[in-house]
Amino acid sequence: MDLLGIFAKYWEPGKVKTRLAADIGHQQASQIYGGCLHIELERFGQIADRCLLVYSPPERREDFQAIAGSEWELQPQVQGDLGARMRAFFQSALDAGDHRVVLLGSDSPTLPVEFVEQAFTQLRQADVVLGPSRDGGYYLVGTAQRVPPIFDDIQWSSPQVWQQTLDRLNAAGIPVATLPGWYDVDHLEDLDRLEEELSGAASTSPAVENLLAVVRRARRSS
Repeated sequence: MDLLGIFAKYWEPGKVKTRLAADIGHQQASQIYGGCLHIELERFGQIADRCLLVYSPPERREDFQAIAGSEWELQPQVQGDLGARMRAFFQSALDAGDHRVVLLGSDSPTLPVEFVEQAFTQLRQADVVLGPSRDGGYYLVGTAQRVPPIFDDIQWSSPQVWQQTLDRLNAAGIPVATLPGWYDVDHLEDLDRLEEELSGAASTSPAVENLLAVVRRARRSS
């Protein structure tokens, strides 16, 4: 069984995309975050045997359900830092009988579908798969059979995440496969690339059109 998870926070202004908000304001930053999540849910809902939206905070379940669609199961995140929450997600999935488990963030709406498909393919040989992001972290992490020792004592949200993760895997002798690099929508310059990719999408949906409109307003106002 293959399981795809997406980690997401409720798109409350001031609580998401704070680096981007420094340039475009909290209201527009939160709209962009919510729009990115909505598109990811549309695009990736049929890649795996199970798709799980892992959300926070628990009391916002109805808001997430409204955009999740029928393909996605919902599960609240546990308490703790990012590492503790990811470790709990992977352990729960493996305990439930899922053999290959891949986790995405919620801010890469134009990530090529084939990257995620490739992640599941690579997990047939490798124990861990990682997708490096431009900011020194990763946009995707996947594992097979066991939870790797990569979620404790990591400097989350820092440029050291990628190297610290590789160091932990190397020290444990765990083989890792890597995907092509991609980017998170975290800075003003990322909106230029995002607008171009959304504008050139082969097919559009109301979610794509809505996000594109927000991105264009944000760029004009910055």
